Amino acid sequence: MNTPARTEARHRVVIIGSGFGGLFAAKALRRVDVDVLVVDRTSHHLFQPLLYQVATGILSEGEIAPSTRMVLKKQSNASVMLGDVTDIDLTARRITSTHQGRTTTTGYDSLIVSAGARQSYFGNDHFAEHAPGMKTIDDALELRGRILRAFERAELSMDPEERARLLTFVVVGAGPTGVEMAGQIAELAHRTLVGAYRNIDTRDARIVLLDAASAVLPPFGDRLGSTAAERLEKIGVEVRLGAAVTDVDADGVTIKDGRGETVRIESACKVWSAGVEASPLARQLAEQSGAELDRAGRIAVREDLTVPGHPEVFVIGDMMARDRLPGVAQVAIQGGRYAARQIAAGARQRDSSPDRVPFRYRDKGSMATITRFHAVVKVGGIELAGLPAWILWLAVHVVYVVGFRSRLSTLMSWTWTFLGSWRGQMTVTDQQVVARNVMGKLVLLDRCEDDDDTVVARAS
Repeated sequence: MNTPARTEARHRVVIIGSGFGGLFAAKALRRVDVDVLVVDRTSHHLFQPLLYQVATGILSEGEIAPSTRMVLKKQSNASVMLGDVTDIDLTARRITSTHQGRTTTTGYDSLIVSAGARQSYFGNDHFAEHAPGMKTIDDALELRGRILRAFERAELSMDPEERARLLTFVVVGAGPTGVEMAGQIAELAHRTLVGAYRNIDTRDARIVLLDAASAVLPPFGDRLGSTAAERLEKIGVEVRLGAAVTDVDADGVTIKDGRGETVRIESACKVWSAGVEASPLARQLAEQSGAELDRAGRIAVREDLTVPGHPEVFVIGDMMARDRLPGVAQVAIQGGRYAARQIAAGARQRDSSPDRVPFRYRDKGSMATITRFHAVVKVGGIELAGLPAWILWLAVHVVYVVGFRSRLSTLMSWTWTFLGSWRGQMTVTDQQVVARNVMGKLVLLDRCEDDDDTVVARAS
């Protein structure tokens, strides 16, 4: 077990997670007399709202996932450590992390926990093998492989039923991620890939958006939700609401519709965006502090975003439950900056719990893009749809892409894609389409069919 050396004279701030909350908290402490350590299982900061554009070939992973070390390179009081945090000891004020068999314990004076959330299958974790979520770069690259490989296999198939199954794409979840993903698959099939194949017409692709709810984009309200649904249907997306998914397998999805009838949709490529659950670290914190957990596994925090009895431990972003705040980037960013201010004040006063002004979230609105030149935006009582909303969406997302070079390359990629039909990130590697690590097992993604149409799979 390895324990890093520390400087006793300075207040040590450990931040778990390099997402929006963790990164903005670290940057907010750049001029404070503290030592900052960012611990994460990945070496990059991820702009998660744009993962669907990596999955559909618009952006490269580097444009939305800069190296955390490079982002913090010029911040002399910050360092980065790669590791998967497995334990938080509130009494001893230390965390335990592992990386490639090495276990490390790290002490802290203040702790910011921003470990985010993972995909939730509502107790049906076996769905993940056939309908991956979209929470990591690996997820997005795998989905790109599945989507493009479906078109390639359809090009080779002589069986009309098999070809129809291969050209049917199902997206589960009509929130922002599902809407954006369905819209981009439709544009990929009906615009970008048209004419690229000789035996199939990609415009024959069927894109189905499913949700058990009665509306698209429920947080946006009825008017914008209806506008989004109409736009999706106009570009060829089949929207099916009141459709609860009861099973997912290699060949399709089984749903129960609003009338209680069981319906089968044959589909080779499925995407899951129906729900999230907080990092398991939230449960650890709850068990030690006596805090409550909500249905999504988020921990109930105090008005200063700390856990009960531990004013030195802040929980922010998708892990916290407070005032029914949404799981959006702005909640994490504002929470991270707030936590940094409280830590800075405490470090100056040599007090881990000075008088604190309660955290107040400033709602900067919600937005989702549906197709090129069309988005929906809700800011307070203002609702926008169409081109003005899309331009606002572009501007906001460019601002929050980290790094000047990433912003520039993102703008160039968007220009090529939205003004033309070119997508520069259509490469698929064998690793993306051959294997997926599901609960520690290597599983063949692609159905290998021999002369007897026998499905071959291997696992180790």
